[in-house]
Amino acid sequence: MGISGYRELAAILRSAIQNGDYAPGATLPKQEELAQLHGVNIKTVRQAIAMLDSEGLVTPIRRRGTVVRERPPMKRYGAERYSKKKWKFGDTVAFAVDREASGRTWQPTDQTNTVQLIDADAEVAEAFDVAQGSPVYERSRLVKDDGQPTHTLTSYYLPKHVEGTPLVDPSPGPAGRGGGFAVLTLQGYEPDHMTETIFARMPKPDEVETLDLPTGEPVVILTRWTYTADNMLVEFARGVHAASRFSWTYEFKLPD
Repeated sequence: MGISGYRELAAILRSAIQNGDYAPGATLPKQEELAQLHGVNIKTVRQAIAMLDSEGLVTPIRRRGTVVRERPPMKRYGAERYSKKKWKFGDTVAFAVDREASGRTWQPTDQTNTVQLIDADAEVAEAFDVAQGSPVYERSRLVKDDGQPTHTLTSYYLPKHVEGTPLVDPSPGPAGRGGGFAVLTLQGYEPDHMTETIFARMPKPDEVETLDLPTGEPVVILTRWTYTADNMLVEFARGVHAASRFSWTYEFKLPD
């Protein structure tokens, strides 16, 4: 008796993945081969693959095929990833906190770095309370985990805060020990508190390419305002995160 439908085929493939027949990082046989092997049509195969994708077991990747996911999403903490004990009294930058919390290794070159002086767009201008078109430094990073892009983060600074510092150095990797927050502290602008907002949307074409996103995967957009103790904004940042590559965790005391 043959396979009755895509759910049964998904169960067979799921079992093969869980038993190690298809190792993490391996590519499943082509859909045509799976259809022939199991005596089903292509539509059934596609529905089975979609089910496994929704379960987080596989990821369809353009020009490669259906890949067995290698590892669970990384933990991305809220307040803890910005703890001063990590960047002010140590040398662990924020993205490395995610890696360490998830039991993964990291190196500075996991983060690219592009710096340029640009005209502030409307959102950046509003954040810093300056006129649209005012000069600001834009520092863009692409962060990878074991070669796979996880997110982009673009920070904006007023020139008077960062001119001549490592934050405007385009060398790959963090801006020295402790990263950008440590640099701001040395300049007399120690980060004290911040506001973050997050929301999800479907990616733009360039984001699909940059993050190597599978078809149909959304992105999580993070916007961050970082202030000194006297409420001076010293960094405005926008991040684009592959939704399946992070689990977001926040720990806090309940307010009265």
